[in-house]
Amino acid sequence: MIEVSMLSSSSSRFLTIPNPNPNPNPNSLLLNPKPSINKTSSSPSSKTKTFLITAASSNSHTSETLNQTHGMHNKRVFFLDVNPLCYKGNKPTLHPFAHWVSLLFSQVSNTDPVIAVLDGERGGDYRRELLPSYKAQRRQFLRDSNPLRNLSKGYVGRSFEVIKDVLQNCNVPVIKIAGHEADDVVATLVAQVLQKGYKAVIASPDKDFKQLISQDVQLVMPLSDLQRWSFYTIKHYVAQYDCDPHSDLSLRCILGDEIDGVPGIQNVVPEFGRKTAQKLLKKHGSLENLLSAAAVRTVGKPYAQEALTKYADYLRTNYKVLSLKRDVDVQVQEEWLVERDGSNDSIVLSNFSKTLEEQRNLNVPC
Repeated sequence: MIEVSMLSSSSSRFLTIPNPNPNPNPNSLLLNPKPSINKTSSSPSSKTKTFLITAASSNSHTSETLNQTHGMHNKRVFFLDVNPLCYKGNKPTLHPFAHWVSLLFSQVSNTDPVIAVLDGERGGDYRRELLPSYKAQRRQFLRDSNPLRNLSKGYVGRSFEVIKDVLQNCNVPVIKIAGHEADDVVATLVAQVLQKGYKAVIASPDKDFKQLISQDVQLVMPLSDLQRWSFYTIKHYVAQYDCDPHSDLSLRCILGDEIDGVPGIQNVVPEFGRKTAQKLLKKHGSLENLLSAAAVRTVGKPYAQEALTKYADYLRTNYKVLSLKRDVDVQVQEEWLVERDGSNDSIVLSNFSKTLEEQRNLNVPC
């Protein structure tokens, strides 16, 4: 079944749409079912998939047509990556979520449309099948901190109704698709809003999104030390890494990602560091181009040449794990792109914060 729930300003209505295909492709999670399209990418293997969209519509009308430059709207669409905002360090809690959402709405996005996305249940299974160490440390920490915790759902999953209600009342659509991580859903929707002529801003501390940075895609990241959101653009990326953002994914595949449990090439060839990787990628452009070149000719020093030929499959697996998928079957809806009515923000978020504080005083986990 495909479940869709929508909350309007006047009444609530819940609609269940029968899946037209009794044995659906796991990727077929469409609000508006359409003929299936053969795809080459892998998908989660579970048989039952739920596509849950929660949205709040207000009386706001679509904003006036904005002046366009080279066919682009000046208007931005914000994508709120909810899960990482629900932790303080490694401790799951909704306090930082309340804090950062309040700052985002009041100081950054204002009336620009915001689309919130959460990880779906078992969203990481696809990547763990490719690489069992993927986010293994994070899951082990959760087991150690609470052996009875339902890891398949997780803290944020169990808090979904609370998060959903807060965002609904602030007129933000909430998307959560079983079997898919939020990163992949965001990457898919970003591509769609760009095609419609909007610019995209991803509100998240997750460095995985750096692979999407372009002239029309920015990040805005929460800086705890400064207690504010800070924009991160293509100019910041080039200044920080001295390479094109299109090489970001390839660079991370070589260097690995310790936090996500993705081992770098240094684990097997210690001499192969960042400088070597950046130099080779500047010349060849991408990991696949580099590996293809190394297969037929010498591309670097002996240790680099051996690493690129002996561990090519290792690096290609890293690429599959770290690359964001852009083919999740979700379609951006026009009503998600209207000017957001923020008139409820102050009271909704204030009441939410007060409730969390009361629960903390009563030693209730929140």
